[in-house]
Amino acid sequence: MSKYDRVFNFSAGPSMLPLEVIEKVAADLPNYNGTGQSVMEMSHRSAEFQQIIDDAEANLRKLMNIPENYKVLFLQGGGTLQFSMVPINLLRNSKKADYIITGQWSKKAADEAKKFGDIRIVADSSDANFTYIPKCTREDFRPDADYVYICTNNTIFGSHYPYVPDTGDIPLVADMSSCILSEEVDVSKYGLIWAGAQKNVAPAGVTIVIIREDLIGFAPEDTPIYLNYKTHADNGSMYNTPPCFAIYVAGEVFKYLESIGGLPAIHEYDLKKANLLYDYIDGSGFYKAPVNKEDRSLMNVPFVIGDPEIEKKFIAEAKERGLYNLKGYKTVGGMRASIYNAVPLEGVEALVEFMEEFRKANQ
Repeated sequence: MSKYDRVFNFSAGPSMLPLEVIEKVAADLPNYNGTGQSVMEMSHRSAEFQQIIDDAEANLRKLMNIPENYKVLFLQGGGTLQFSMVPINLLRNSKKADYIITGQWSKKAADEAKKFGDIRIVADSSDANFTYIPKCTREDFRPDADYVYICTNNTIFGSHYPYVPDTGDIPLVADMSSCILSEEVDVSKYGLIWAGAQKNVAPAGVTIVIIREDLIGFAPEDTPIYLNYKTHADNGSMYNTPPCFAIYVAGEVFKYLESIGGLPAIHEYDLKKANLLYDYIDGSGFYKAPVNKEDRSLMNVPFVIGDPEIEKKFIAEAKERGLYNLKGYKTVGGMRASIYNAVPLEGVEALVEFMEEFRKANQ
């Protein structure tokens, strides 16, 4: 067990937060920064909270090198609401959009978008249970499409885009929920990036949207006010009461990541963890990682043994060792280790050690 008798939590989300951030938040919980109140109790209209959200945005901009012509929004509703907000706001000319389906969440996004316009599926890797990322070129997209949509990291199936699709002048929209802040991203290649916070950033409750300014302001007149990006851009993400505590914790995570060297440093750390686990799986002769090697995620590592009863035993015994939430998603089966930024190397080392012991006892 780790410090404070904490388990190693391999949950796909909500997931582990950096212990240093948890400790700081805990220390400040009853009295934040000498204000005599918790952030949970603080008015979102106060100068103190305004400073919190301003700092969070500034630090995220620094971490991701977000250009000045992009707005950063802190919203609610999770990814599910973004499935609707994206087409409502971005289907502004031809009412056409092209989607690449690489897992459950991009499929759900496409299904929702079909309510609002002409949605074409350009490529779909369901033919191999989403174990690869389709290779698409600029010629695959309709030239008059209003946007192209991808999910860069597929939490359930454990795949990740090894390239940025070339969409030319067509805005590229990316769901980065399960890989944001794990690698450097050229934001200028995207029209809109969104990410639920509960995997690499903060507790559940806040969704980050990074949107190019020229894409704002084209929602239909009858759009519900909360579903219009312009509402939130014009009001600094404070049109209504925002998810204050989640934004505060996100801001603390941004500060922490900057303190350890920013995205290059955390990416190197994530590579070390993922390579340790994948190398063991590939060489074990007992476990198998189903995703094509070039398309493997650094954040979510599904693996199987091939015998459901043995896999059930693996998950139960792992939990007894303090290795939690290793059950694979129902459509994939087997096991899945989500090794987000905050999962320590020691956790992956403990997992590999247990996997080898289990292999010897059950092969």
